[in-house]
Amino acid sequence: MAIASEETTRICNHCDRAIPSSNIDLHYAHCSRNLERCKVCGDMIPKKHAEEHFLNTHAPVACSLCSETMERKILAIHKGEICPQRIVTCDFCEFPLPAIDLAEHQEVCGNRTELCHLCNRYVRLREIYNHESRCTGIAENNEGSSRDVRAAEREQAHPRRQASEYSRRRILFTIAITGIAVLLGSLLFQKKTDSSHVH
Repeated sequence: MAIASEETTRICNHCDRAIPSSNIDLHYAHCSRNLERCKVCGDMIPKKHAEEHFLNTHAPVACSLCSETMERKILAIHKGEICPQRIVTCDFCEFPLPAIDLAEHQEVCGNRTELCHLCNRYVRLREIYNHESRCTGIAENNEGSSRDVRAAEREQAHPRRQASEYSRRRILFTIAITGIAVLLGSLLFQKKTDSSHVH
């Protein structure tokens, strides 16, 4: 019994694929009539879908946040890491704002102070991490203004009050953000139900 030898192939001049020699003429006629090579990626695309392929794959797109035009393949990276209008949060107060405004906001926000409960000194928020790692817990005996002395005396008289005031501010901030979210949600839901009653 003779084993059939492997059929020889030829390369199609249109799509550059290896085609069995016995089918090359039929393949070439079909291939050249129905397919075209994408000028951007080089893929073979049905001619009737060539424009759709370009629009969905290669056409420049505009960022919905800043309107900058770019290639579709970098849009996700742009929105997540580069776009000046992407929403980021402040390192000090966790307030969400556009990235373009972050430096200016943090310049002001980082200059706010909080009381260190270990040494009873007010420390800038931008310096609090370094301060906490170096703080010995011993109140420094630097001469300060009488206002500083009176504040330290008040804090020593009411240490629980300071801690509860901080947690109270945080709770109020959380309640305010939650209230805003509920308001926005109810407005959006109301608009959605209003538009569904119109039909």
